[in-house]
Amino acid sequence: MYYDDHKPQHFHVAYEGLEAMCDFDGKIIKGHIPTKAQKLIQEWCEIHKSDLEENWERARQDKPLNWIEPLK
Repeated sequence: MYYDDHKPQHFHVAYEGLEAMCDFDGKIIKGHIPTKAQKLIQEWCEIHKSDLEENWERARQDKPLNWIEPLK
């Protein structure tokens, strides 16, 4: 996530040199990543949707973002 970023709520993903912008359900808004990686992102979003929403609000208020654990 970037501070003062535009709506809709989203985050940026980098995977093996590819980049994409995803919504909080893990759906690609812009860019491209392999289907396998997209499925992992969707799983991660399911677990951390409330964390993503909280960080979006924190970013909009110029507050430090909270670390969100990766999939294990």
